[in-house]
Amino acid sequence: MTATDAFIALVQGPENALVLDHASFLLAAHANPGMDVSAQLERLDAMAARCSEPTLDGLRHLLFDDMGFAGDTDDYSDPRNSFLDQVLDRRLGIPISLSVLMIEVGRRLGIPLEGVGMPGHFLVRHTAPPRLLIDPFHQGRTLDADQCADLFTSLFGVTADLPASVLEGARPRSILARMLANLKRSYLDRRDAESLMWVGRLRAAIPGVDPGEMAELAQLLVNLGRFGEAADALEELAEASGTRGDNLLAQARSLRARLN
Repeated sequence: MTATDAFIALVQGPENALVLDHASFLLAAHANPGMDVSAQLERLDAMAARCSEPTLDGLRHLLFDDMGFAGDTDDYSDPRNSFLDQVLDRRLGIPISLSVLMIEVGRRLGIPLEGVGMPGHFLVRHTAPPRLLIDPFHQGRTLDADQCADLFTSLFGVTADLPASVLEGARPRSILARMLANLKRSYLDRRDAESLMWVGRLRAAIPGVDPGEMAELAQLLVNLGRFGEAADALEELAEASGTRGDNLLAQARSLRARLN
């Protein structure tokens, strides 16, 4: 089974059986085809075994003091910041990838953590008392609701009370879709059409994500002059579109004609 097939099978299966570390490494395998996913999972096992005590403080000390994981403030949009294997290698990441790392090492230690998809800055919540919010991008600092509002203001320049829904727990599928959205922006900035294709394919496969994103991807590829890849995207969308498929296939044929 290819990494693509395995990822799609995971995200389209029962969400309560979807484990973030496995899916994240399968995602990363698209950028590193030779990756041994099982070996990467064992790296997380070994990290958890190093933790001095199975508590939130013990986990924070392990990741941010002992191992030195931190946010990449020099090149935030570097695609490597979204790949869990590269986060382990470089000990750098963005809020969501560092959050996934913290959640999954914590899971091995029996520490109850969940992702919090605050706009612009992903966080982690300790779900048992005390219900702390944690910012892995800034060395695991803890935040209260007022500090989250200040962070939101610093990101967007909007001063407002954050509705409770902004700090709700994020489900695994939404976390993976957000990771892929970050990669989509990174690869678009780099005009990397090949990577945009697999990112678009994986995002469109996640239940709840609009499959029409493949049409958006096709237009992006047209803008980049990548007519063949744009046709591929439309054909994939046609396969999932039922009665709309004929029109999409016609558009794909038109694009392929431009290659001649």
